[in-house]
Amino acid sequence: MAEHMDPEEFRRAGYAVVDWIADYWSTLGQRPVVSGDPPGALAAALPAGPPVDGEPVDAVLADLDALVAPRLTHWQHPGFFGYFPANTSGPSVLGDLVSSGLGVQGMLWATSPACTELETVMMDWLAGLLDLPRRFRSDTRGGGVIQDSASSATLVATLAALHRASDGRWREAGVDRRYRAYTSTHGHSSIEKAARIAGLGADGVRAVEVDPASQAMRPAALCAAIEADRAAGEVPAIVVATIGTTSTTAVDPLPEIGAICAEYGIWLHVDAAYAGAAAVCPELRWSHAGLEFADSYCFDPHKWLLTGFDCDAFWVADRGELVEALTVMPEFLRNAATESGAVLDYRDWQVPLGRRFRALKLWFVLRWYGVEGLRAHVRRGVALAARFAGRVRADDRFELAAAHPFSLVCFRLRAADEVNAELLARVNGTGRVHLTHTRVDGRFTLRLAVGSPQTAEAHVDEAWTLLQATADDLMAT
Repeated sequence: MAEHMDPEEFRRAGYAVVDWIADYWSTLGQRPVVSGDPPGALAAALPAGPPVDGEPVDAVLADLDALVAPRLTHWQHPGFFGYFPANTSGPSVLGDLVSSGLGVQGMLWATSPACTELETVMMDWLAGLLDLPRRFRSDTRGGGVIQDSASSATLVATLAALHRASDGRWREAGVDRRYRAYTSTHGHSSIEKAARIAGLGADGVRAVEVDPASQAMRPAALCAAIEADRAAGEVPAIVVATIGTTSTTAVDPLPEIGAICAEYGIWLHVDAAYAGAAAVCPELRWSHAGLEFADSYCFDPHKWLLTGFDCDAFWVADRGELVEALTVMPEFLRNAATESGAVLDYRDWQVPLGRRFRALKLWFVLRWYGVEGLRAHVRRGVALAARFAGRVRADDRFELAAAHPFSLVCFRLRAADEVNAELLARVNGTGRVHLTHTRVDGRFTLRLAVGSPQTAEAHVDEAWTLLQATADDLMAT
C-alpha cells in the first residue's frame, strides 16, 4: 500500500511535473491543435478501475503523454484562434501550485485572514489598473471579489438585483412577482441561465435588438421593452450590458443604457468578460465610457490577462446590497471577527460557501508582468488582429463582417453559408490552426481570436495563407 507522499518525494515528483509542463509548452507548435480521434477514444484506452496498489508519478506522466495529451484541444497552442483566449502563463501556474499546496479555505476572513486580505488588495490593484470608477474600490461602499467565471458573476448580480427590485422580500418570499431581465440579442447565454436559476425562467429575459451597423444594443429598444413590461404590471429588475459581445466584440452604449437604468431604478450589470482586459491600455478605455452608472461589473483575467482559469473579477458599487441578499449565518460559522464588522467575509459575495485562494495566481501574474508587461500583451493581440484584418481587406474574395476593436476578427468569403462552413472545416482539418464561427446578420461568419502568448505574426500569417489556399480550392470546384 502506497503511503502519503512525504515532502522529499513531493519535491522529486514536483520537479518531474514542472519539467513535463515546460516540455509541453515548448512542443505545442508541433502538435495538431485539435485531436482527430473519435469520441470515446480515451475512455476506451483507460483501465476499468483504479490500480489495487499505488503507482509512481512517472507512470502517470507516461500515460499523460501517451493517452491524454494527444486527445486534447490545445488552448495554449499558437494556432488556437477559437472562441476567446483562455490564457495561462508560468507565473499563474506557479501561483496555482502554491494555492493547491497551502490548501486553505477562504470562506471567512477568520478561516484564513491572508486569503481574504490578499484578494481585496488584488481587486483594488485591478480596479486601478483598469481605471474603474472610484465606487468599486474596497475603501468605499463597494468592492471586488473573485468569482469562478462571468457566469457566476451574472448570477450573483441577478440575485442582488432581485433583492433590490423586491425591496428585500426576495430573501424570504422568493420570486413573488414577474421580474424581468434585459440584454441584447448578442448577450451571453449565461444571462438566460442566471434567469432560469433565479426563478425568472427563460421567458423572464427580454432580448433587446441591436443596431445592425454596430451590433450593439439599441437604447431606444431597451426603453420600449421596459415601458411595455411596466405597463403589463411586470417589474424590470436587471439590465446586462456587454463590453465585447461573444459574437463580434460589440460594445453596448453604456452612457445611454446607464441613464435609462438610473431613471427606472434598475440594476445595471456590465459583462466585460473578454474585452475588459483591454482597459489596462489607456487608449482602449473608451470602451468603458459610462461605467460609472454600473451597479456591478466583471471581466475575466483568465481570458486575456494571462491568468489561468478560473478567475473572474467582479465588483459591486454597494457591497451591502449584495451581502444582504446572499448572507446566511449558521451557528458553526459565527466568530468574533465577523461579529466585529471589521472584516470582509467573501462567502457572502458568492453562491458557494467554500473558496479557493485564487488571488495567489493573480498576485503572481501582476507582479511578474507588471503594468507594462500586461499592456504589451494586450497591445500585441490587438496588433496581430489588425494585421490579419488587413489581409482580409486586401483580398476581394473576403469581407470583414464586423468592426475589430480588440483582438477578434469576424470575416467570411463573399459566398454562400455552406461554402464558408466548408472553408472553416477544411482549415481546421489541417491541424495547424483552429477557428470557430458565429452568425452575423444571419450569415455564417468565421471568427479568428488572437490571445495565446505564444502566437506571433508567423502564426497569424500561416492562418491567412491556409484560408487563401483553401478558398482557391473551393472557388475552383
